[in-house]
Amino acid sequence: MMADIHLWSWKAIDNQGALKQGVILINGQSTLATQLAEHQLLLVSAQRRWGISLFRWSMPHKIEFIKQVAVLLKAGITLTDALTLIAEQHPKPEWSALLQNLKAQIAKGVPFAEALQTWPRIFSPLFIALLHTGELTGKLAECCQHLAAQQEQRYQLQKKVHKALRYPTFILLIASLVTIGMLGLVLPEFAQIYQSFNTPLPPLTQAIIMGAEWLTEHALSGGIEVTLLAMVVIFFRRHRPGWQEREQRLLLTLPLIAPLWRSQILSQIFTVLALTQQAGIPLLQGLSAAGNTLSQRLWCQQLDNIRHEIAEGTPFWKALGTTACFTPLCRQLIRVGEESGTLDLMLERLANWHTQQAEEQAENLTAQLEPLMIVIIGVIIGVLVIAMYLPIFHMGEVMA
Repeated sequence: MMADIHLWSWKAIDNQGALKQGVILINGQSTLATQLAEHQLLLVSAQRRWGISLFRWSMPHKIEFIKQVAVLLKAGITLTDALTLIAEQHPKPEWSALLQNLKAQIAKGVPFAEALQTWPRIFSPLFIALLHTGELTGKLAECCQHLAAQQEQRYQLQKKVHKALRYPTFILLIASLVTIGMLGLVLPEFAQIYQSFNTPLPPLTQAIIMGAEWLTEHALSGGIEVTLLAMVVIFFRRHRPGWQEREQRLLLTLPLIAPLWRSQILSQIFTVLALTQQAGIPLLQGLSAAGNTLSQRLWCQQLDNIRHEIAEGTPFWKALGTTACFTPLCRQLIRVGEESGTLDLMLERLANWHTQQAEEQAENLTAQLEPLMIVIIGVIIGVLVIAMYLPIFHMGEVMA
C-alpha cells in the first residue's frame, strides 16, 4: 500500500460555503473525496504531487519530530494537540500531512505506536518498540527523549564515517579519470610523434602504449561487461543471502575497514539494547528490536542465534561467546552487568565506548588513507610521465 500513497493538494467547500484547502497523504482521489466528506467538506479540486519516497523523510526531520513531541508532552500538552502544533509549524508539506494523518488516527483511539506502524518505510521498528513501551509504562515523553538522543547520536556517527570515506573515494576517482585520460588521449599523440622518428621505443613506453591501445579498442565492450557484472553482483546481493553473508564476513577481515565497521554496528546494537533495557523492554524483545534496526544479514543472524541461546537458558554473556562478531570486552562487561543487576548501565557503557571507538577510527581512517592515496596517485602519474618522456632521452642517445 505504501507504494500507492501520494501527497495530494486539495480544495474543498464546507457547509457555510467557505473555501478550505490543505494537503493529505492518501492512496487515490476517490478516497480523498470520501475522507473529506466525513468532515463535511465537498471536494472541488485535487492535484497529486508525488508518491512516497524515502529521501523525503530524512533522519534529521525524524529526530526533530520526536524531540518536539517529547518537549510538548513534558509541557503537559496532549499528544493530539502536540501533533497539531507540529503539523501547523512544519515547513515540509509531506510532514505536515503525515502528522495530520497520525493525529486523526490517534483521535480515533489508535495508540501512537500503532499509528506509526502504518508507515513502516518511514519509522523503523525501534521507533515502534520504544514508543509502545512508553505508552504502556506512562513514560512516553521520556522514551521520546531517549529515542531522539539515540537517533541523533547514530546519525552523527554515520556522517563522520561517510565523511571519512568520501575524500579517499573522491581522490581515487579523480586519479582513475586522469589515468584513463592520459592513456586514451595524451599517450597516443606522443606515440605518433615518436614513431615518425623510426626509432625503437623503450620497453616501458611500448607496454603502456599497448595498454592504451587495448583500452581504446575495448572501452565500449569493457564498459558493457563492467555494467553487466555490477548488475549480477547487485542481483546476488539482493536475492542470495549467502552472498551477503560472505561479503560481510570479508569486510570483517579488511585491515582498515573492519574495526570501523564493527565498532559502528556494535555501537548501534548496544545503544538500542541500553534504551530498551532502560525502558523496561525484556532482553529478548530488545535483541529483536536491535536486529530489526540492522540491514546487515550476518549481524541479524548472529543476534537471532543469541536470542535462541538465551531462550534456552544460556546467560547473555555466554551466548555472546557463540559468535566471533562480539569482542571479549562485550562479554566481560555484560557478565558483570548480569551478575550485579546493572545490565542497562553496562550496555550503555558499551554503547558509549564503541561510539567513541568508531569516531576515533573514522578520523584515523582519513589520516591513514590520505597519504596512501597520494602515494598511489604519485606512482601512477610518475610512471606515465616517465613513459612519455623516456623516448626523448633515448632519441638523444641515438642522435649522438
